[in-house]
Amino acid sequence: MTKIIGLTGGIGSGKTTIANEFLSLGIPVYIADDEARKLMQSTEVIDAIRTVFGNTIFENNILNREKLAEIVFSDPEKLAKLNAIVHPAVKKHFDEWLLNHKDAPFVIYEAAILFESGGYKNCDFIISVVSPLETRIQRVIDRDKTTREQVLKRINMQWDDEKRIAKSDFVINNVNIDETKSEIVKILKILKIKQNVS
Repeated sequence: MTKIIGLTGGIGSGKTTIANEFLSLGIPVYIADDEARKLMQSTEVIDAIRTVFGNTIFENNILNREKLAEIVFSDPEKLAKLNAIVHPAVKKHFDEWLLNHKDAPFVIYEAAILFESGGYKNCDFIISVVSPLETRIQRVIDRDKTTREQVLKRINMQWDDEKRIAKSDFVINNVNIDETKSEIVKILKILKIKQNVS
């Protein structure tokens, strides 16, 4: 049976880089945040968001993601409400995706808030990605063209590294890409032994 390997880490830790590395090694990868973004364009999810957050976050009937992010990353209660809409939709979509990869010995399920969302409960093993705080902040500022203050706000809404590490089977310290790649290869070897895959 296909094993689900959860891949998580704080914003800016480099999860996507690592997910792409697994993909290049032939492991199917599901990026929960990307799929959530797509699902947030579906009528069902949009209607639920409108019901909870009102029309002010829509412009010309299109969801303004920046406005929504501003609201939810300033209020844990509102973030929980958004997650309660989006996470069940992602879970359903992932279950369908998994059926198409049922012959794979294992798949990677990459999610920023794997623990916070409860998604970790469906994983057989968990890999946490860690990086120095300043490196993470700079990566997100460069990627999202945002401010340090906004990045810190988002970091503070997530679990810290220590909490994640305590619940993880593997930890990748993502600072040097070559070292990161060799860590991935090591983890894959261990997973294959555990799965009895040659």
